[in-house]
Amino acid sequence: MTEPRPVQLTPTGPPETVLDPEPPEVVHALAAAMARPEDERRAAVAAVVAGAPRALDGWARLGQLARDDVEAYAAFRVGYHRGLDRLRQNGWRGSGYVRWSHPENRGFLRSLHGLATVAARIGEVDEAERCATFLTQLDPGWPPPDLD
Repeated sequence: MTEPRPVQLTPTGPPETVLDPEPPEVVHALAAAMARPEDERRAAVAAVVAGAPRALDGWARLGQLARDDVEAYAAFRVGYHRGLDRLRQNGWRGSGYVRWSHPENRGFLRSLHGLATVAARIGEVDEAERCATFLTQLDPGWPPPDLD
């Protein structure tokens, strides 16, 4: 029988991860694409994503601008998985906070939220619930008042 091990508590709570910022030129290109007229916006965002496929907010915005739920699901899922990769590269070990209050985290969280929303719409209830639970684990204040 093994000896019981004491639970290690920290005074600051779970660790918090903040993603590295996107390159400024990608941020500016995405902002310019989102400012395009509505009928040009999706193609402009797709061009940014094609040139910067690691840009998490690009995938999230592409999901928001998708022509149908299947396209949205695919874009949000790519943003979510690329986000998990980036989180791990930034020291995240599968638990701890990834809060909306840090703008660097918003592309990942926007993708995860979009994935939850579209999964519910297409009847993938277990995925929608898992994503919704994950969002509140990452940011207990979810959803933020300024979610867009």
